[in-house]
Amino acid sequence: MSDTHSIHVIAHIHTQFPTKFGIPRQSGLVEELRGTVVFEPEYRNPDALRGLEAFSHIWLIWQFSGAVRENWSPTVRPPRLGGNRRMGVFATRSPFRPNPIGLSSVRLLGVEHHPELGPVLQVAGADLMDGTPIYDIKPYIATDLHPDAAGGFTSGLDERRLEVEFPPALLEQIPEVHRSALLGVLSRDPRPSYQKDSDRLYGLAFAGWDIQFTIWEGVLTVRHVRPC
Repeated sequence: MSDTHSIHVIAHIHTQFPTKFGIPRQSGLVEELRGTVVFEPEYRNPDALRGLEAFSHIWLIWQFSGAVRENWSPTVRPPRLGGNRRMGVFATRSPFRPNPIGLSSVRLLGVEHHPELGPVLQVAGADLMDGTPIYDIKPYIATDLHPDAAGGFTSGLDERRLEVEFPPALLEQIPEVHRSALLGVLSRDPRPSYQKDSDRLYGLAFAGWDIQFTIWEGVLTVRHVRPC
């Protein structure tokens, strides 16, 4: 039996994130984020989605397209542990894996029928970069929820949100449809856990805008907003 198998990209997702920086650490953390799943031409058959609209959430199985490597390591440094402690790769959700596959649970907002693109999925809470290849889609069902699940090394980690100071004159430059999602992303601290430089000016590309900010004592202050 062959130890390699082919897998087909069935769709791509379009989001507000042109780069990896600032994407929430997990799906569902920022519910206001929106994404559109567009199928490849050979998979634009509406029959393939028959019944999906009855589910509130779906699983997206996708490729870490920005982290594909030929080699892999049995241990990685999870950012949530400050980037200085190693854990087994299969005990983490690191993108640097033998197979660069990601798994996200997102809310299904609707199945729309586009005259040129065929059926497209509108989703909320996605933690994916714009253009990410999608390998498969599955419905989320009640038995997927395990309220008593142990969180391993992630249990007890600090999940406090930042206070966001966004001057009204700068916020008005952002289209209203994207404001709540952007504020949610900023409040989750877009920086890697190992970056805590209070003097650094950070830049986040979001929905066509370059958002530059600083962070000091739990407060994120937006300094500049410019078109990308």
